Amino acid sequence: MFTIHDRQMMFSYFKAYLFCLVSLLGLFIIVDMFLNLEELTSNRRGFTDLVSFVGAYYGYKSFQIFDRLCEAVALLAGMFTVGWMQRNNELLPLLSAGVSTRRAVQPVLVCAFIMMGLVVANQELGLPNIDPFMLENRSNADGLKESEVKPTKDRNGIFISGQSAVKKDGLVKNCTVIIPAQIGGNSIVLIEAKEAWFVPEVEGDEQSGGWLLKQVREDVANWPKEREDILKRNLDGSYFLRTKDVTIATLTRVKNWYNYLPTWKLLSELDHPGNSSQNAYLAVAFHMRLTRPLIGIILVLLGLSVILRDQNRNVFISAGLCLGLCGLFFATLFGCQYLGNSTISPALAAWLPVFVFGPISLVMYDAVHT
Repeated sequence: MFTIHDRQMMFSYFKAYLFCLVSLLGLFIIVDMFLNLEELTSNRRGFTDLVSFVGAYYGYKSFQIFDRLCEAVALLAGMFTVGWMQRNNELLPLLSAGVSTRRAVQPVLVCAFIMMGLVVANQELGLPNIDPFMLENRSNADGLKESEVKPTKDRNGIFISGQSAVKKDGLVKNCTVIIPAQIGGNSIVLIEAKEAWFVPEVEGDEQSGGWLLKQVREDVANWPKEREDILKRNLDGSYFLRTKDVTIATLTRVKNWYNYLPTWKLLSELDHPGNSSQNAYLAVAFHMRLTRPLIGIILVLLGLSVILRDQNRNVFISAGLCLGLCGLFFATLFGCQYLGNSTISPALAAWLPVFVFGPISLVMYDAVHT
């Protein structure tokens, strides 16, 4: 049952959470804007176009910033709420009335757990709907300039690469296609085209959902007619290559593209043959999605335990110790993530911080004096 004190604590927590989030978001945006002002203003046509682009860019960027700061913001809000309560001597009357310390701060924990739900909502609904290409290519946000091509394979094992790509036009220049022997007959088929144009899937159109290869250097000889559903030669000498899951967006992916995917799609990418070189990174990211709510809860428990363990300690010293513990916690988290990409198994890398800090947080919180 929620009391007046509980509602007051919850209101104080949400107020502190909003203050911390807006302050950190605003600080990051202002610093980032001034550091990258030249890239943001390049190729902008007039003040209206500039304001529209900057608004869209930092609107997308806010989802990314929140994803990186959400655990720290939840801890800071709890720390400020409890610290302010101690500073105003609001905890002493509650203890005198027989209310335990853990019961007094219980609304803060409940609010922190609720706000960790925003992490999941942002990951599953927010980040998948932003444009990562815009975020990682400020000077080429519209995709009008040439960008680097990320070679990949489709689900049939067809390898596609190129020298450069123009995302806006769906064009790959100096495209190289390698079709494995199990598809093209008894030998590997190599196709080199000066231009490859991506044609989106259109229902009923056979020349869609793949790549139109133009100015092919050498005709493909002895291509089996029964496999024209994969590769077909047109009358003008061009070829149409039908692929699965390889689009112009796939070939122009940003560095950490998997961080913008919902969990169900991230799981499906683990089985994609084109991602074999990044399987460790994908597996670590997937397992960390499962442990992330627990990580946030453990961090809040550790922080509140440090603040409440010695209620006579100066609140600023407690806040400093709390931030130091937060730094150690995230250093361990990033260290496990790095090891999971190369040394230990991805599942162990994701769950190791939970196994190490989980029992510690419970013991520390149980040791809080009442």
